[in-house]
Amino acid sequence: MRTAVVRVGVDPAGELGPQQLADGMAVLRELLVERGADVLDNQLAGLPAHRREVEVLIAGDDARQLQTVAIDLCAKAFGTTPAAGVVTFVSRGTDEDARGVLAGFGLSGEIARSVDPDGWDVVSVTLRKADLERIPESRIHTALEASLNCEVHIRTV
Repeated sequence: MRTAVVRVGVDPAGELGPQQLADGMAVLRELLVERGADVLDNQLAGLPAHRREVEVLIAGDDARQLQTVAIDLCAKAFGTTPAAGVVTFVSRGTDEDARGVLAGFGLSGEIARSVDPDGWDVVSVTLRKADLERIPESRIHTALEASLNCEVHIRTV
């Protein structure tokens, strides 16, 4: 299971004071613990309203679903109408991360790992030729290398 970082603007109107923000963070933490998730401590009170954004760490693959969960919990915790932020995924360089990158492009493929003669990890990904007709191989290759932090070889069948 991948770990998403779901960003949510909790006070876009700038209506909450420092104590309300602190109380909201405490409630949010409790709500997240019940779901096996966490929130980074962003010191919201010191930020301008347009930057009062929490970063929720939550396991899952469906970015929209995770964003909905995070927004709903923030609404309960802060009593505001939160604003959706960006969703990214933490990468640990696993095969699951590679599958997640491929899924982000609407692809699936076979993933194999090996070690080159110098001892470096190499990930070989096998994709269908038809998939590369709609998405340039270079985009997939770059995204995989960035996520996996190793050499990537793409084969087509």
